Amino acid sequence: MIETTLEEALAPIADGCMLVVPREVAGVPMAATRALIRRGVKNLHLIALPTSSLQADILIGAGCVATLETSAVSLGELGPAPRFNAAITGGTIVMKDATCPALHAALQAAEKGVPFMPLRGLIGSDVLKYRDDWKVIDSPFGNDDPIVLLPALKPDVALLHAPMADRFGNVWIGRQRELVTMAHAATRTIATVEKIVDNDLLADPLTAAGTLPGFYVETVAVAERGAWPLPLPDHYAADAEHLALYAKMAATAEGFTDYLDRYVHEKRAA
Repeated sequence: MIETTLEEALAPIADGCMLVVPREVAGVPMAATRALIRRGVKNLHLIALPTSSLQADILIGAGCVATLETSAVSLGELGPAPRFNAAITGGTIVMKDATCPALHAALQAAEKGVPFMPLRGLIGSDVLKYRDDWKVIDSPFGNDDPIVLLPALKPDVALLHAPMADRFGNVWIGRQRELVTMAHAATRTIATVEKIVDNDLLADPLTAAGTLPGFYVETVAVAERGAWPLPLPDHYAADAEHLALYAKMAATAEGFTDYLDRYVHEKRAA
């Protein structure tokens, strides 16, 4: 594990990278997201496991995403994700519709080192009509028993935010077990954390079960309140006022540009 600055940690996320990120309540690396936008990364194949909100919307609006693979993007109670909706209606990104179980299964295939994962629940859904990379076959163990084969998803980078890491590179993720799947499936994992602690998280029985071992983590960078304005479960809540402001400003292309200037590029006083 290498502990470094945020900008240095994000260097492996280059143009064209396949990047997997977690859902809103699992530790979204928003400080890292803003840093990627400031760097001007382009043509990402973004996998949101299995859904996204502000993170996907702002990356799409900033022109960072070429392909999006997820089951939903929404601002929840604040309404639709405006920059995502504009990209879909305008045809400016490739959308690979999926379901939550399908995304988990495809990443689990990469995690296990197999080329595909079977999944039955997709049979009869319209999603199959739009995914020519998903194959329906008859089960080799029974007649007239169709099953869907999902190709393994092996991202170049998994990017996550967590409460803490130790000096050995172990990252405490608590109950957010999908972060383990992300790290196992990806070629490399980059973690931002609230703090670095001196004790060995794997040696302590109180933290070991919720710890991602350091040999899965390439780089760690400290980013205090690194999920803001989204929540970090059990540590701080979402900034509802700021999220409402985003929803209002991002409703138009001009307002979104103003938002980036104020809160990402910090060209103007908030």
